[in-house]
Amino acid sequence: MTDVNPPLLESKQIIKATLAALILGGLIFVVAVLPAEYGIDPLGTGKALGFSRLYQPDDQTDMMVVQNGALQAFPRLKLEDAGSGPEVPMPAEANNPAPAHQYAVREDSITIPVPAGKGLEYKMIVLKYGKVKYEWSTNQGVLYFDFHGEVKEANPGKDTYFESYTVANSNNMIGTFLAPFEGRHGWYFKNRSKTDIIVTLRLKGQYAL
Repeated sequence: MTDVNPPLLESKQIIKATLAALILGGLIFVVAVLPAEYGIDPLGTGKALGFSRLYQPDDQTDMMVVQNGALQAFPRLKLEDAGSGPEVPMPAEANNPAPAHQYAVREDSITIPVPAGKGLEYKMIVLKYGKVKYEWSTNQGVLYFDFHGEVKEANPGKDTYFESYTVANSNNMIGTFLAPFEGRHGWYFKNRSKTDIIVTLRLKGQYAL
């Protein structure tokens, strides 16, 4: 025989069940929802359990990178970020012919400290069509960098023309570079972290320091 009148829960039991549900829901929200949906991880459990890796900004304007154990945002790079811009004309010297002789091939290893929150440039002089192989890496963390070149001008103007070859956020890169014009070519490194970062740069090719 079926009991059509099951016993009702007491008010104390209802309150306890409600509180337990609220606590469990809050815990799930803090541990999983905040890190995965909003990139917020107050307890560090999102990173420990892998939920932080699920976070993607809605507007896709930032790149998220784990830097020194914390999630750090890097601005998303666009085509317009490369070079000096259309308002700065290319100097006529960029069209000069290549020299009859290039610099002798050499090799160097350079250590470049990039202070926390600061940016700096490291350049080499390369003649037109000079060839250089390069490798650089950091001791820790990710740097923003702009690998670019500036034309050697007889009478430089107020605005400097430069061409960007590679712009990215990374902790390591290798490549081969063929100079499109004579001038200074090299890297602008920007350290957006709160810790000093050291870059080790290796060069081999036709250049002068």
